[in-house]
Amino acid sequence: MFAQLGYYICVPFAWLTRLFYTWTGSYGVALILFTLLVKLVLLPFQLKSKKSMLRMNRMQGKIKDIQTRYANNKEKQKQEMADLYAREGVNPMSGCLWSFIPFPILIALYYIIRTPLRYFMSLSEAVIEQITALAVSLGYVADSSGQAAAYEQIYLAKFIHEHWADFDGKFAGLIDLNYNFLGMDLSSVGKDLFSQFPSGGWPVIGILILPLISAALQFLMTMISMRSNGNTQMNGSSKVMMYMMPLMTVWMGYILPAALCVYWICNAGFSCLQELLLNKRFNKILDREETDKEREKREKRYAKMQAARENYNNQLASGKGDKKPQPQKKKKSSDGDHRGSTTEAGRVGQRPYARGRAFSEDHYNDN
Repeated sequence: MFAQLGYYICVPFAWLTRLFYTWTGSYGVALILFTLLVKLVLLPFQLKSKKSMLRMNRMQGKIKDIQTRYANNKEKQKQEMADLYAREGVNPMSGCLWSFIPFPILIALYYIIRTPLRYFMSLSEAVIEQITALAVSLGYVADSSGQAAAYEQIYLAKFIHEHWADFDGKFAGLIDLNYNFLGMDLSSVGKDLFSQFPSGGWPVIGILILPLISAALQFLMTMISMRSNGNTQMNGSSKVMMYMMPLMTVWMGYILPAALCVYWICNAGFSCLQELLLNKRFNKILDREETDKEREKREKRYAKMQAARENYNNQLASGKGDKKPQPQKKKKSSDGDHRGSTTEAGRVGQRPYARGRAFSEDHYNDN
């Protein structure tokens, strides 16, 4: 069941690769065009994901404020976070799905490269057996042990290319597959060529360099993505992913056919360019959206103030708002309160000592 499902997954990608190879006559160029087309097909979905991620980065201040405010109330914190995402139109899981899509494409491409007669040429098992029998009669030696068994169809395709005159026109759908690209054999496996370095020249050096270029571009793509997303400070898991992915690319680049390295290099290169362009474009869009939101808020505040002013003026015009303040009545002083009194008792009797000078009974007498 899974084998049948895998076959139908590989068929459309194999058809595209075969189409590009028929147009260009170059296996390497066909892989480049295939990678570019896949990026273009996925671009509309990645646009939405990228915009959502950039919006989330601009929300980090609000997110941290909610986390701090409701640190002891996780349910309230979740609710406030959900409300914030809803107001801002952000889906925090939007970028997760599309990050996994390249993996099935990579697996499909691996099987297309590994079994060219079955997938790339779409030949049936019966036809492949007939081709193998003819190749054996011409001197082809099939090896069913170890790595040779895994890449048997690659070796058979190379033998057919070298003896194309004996195969041409005898089998419908059979293609003269040339793995040479820029002087390199893209069917080669890097780990098998270490013994020929550097005496093997460019065909060997180029194959051994491809995994390193792929890893460097993978690292650069991760850096650009993290900076564009505002993650200048990496946590432990981010550092592991940042360095582990390029290292895995190097390792896989040396144990798998070099054609996969061409795909990785193109994919990482296109991704770097895409990140730079999308980051520049969406930052301008988000800046404009934030400016529009601030202007809208100011306009709403101004409209509210105008409405309040008009309401107040209407109240004044209708006589409801011109109530004059009533003058306050002076409180009558009590008998014991002699402040402001002009009587002798008020001036002197209650103040045995005047401020700053000694008391004298004759002080207020007429001379």
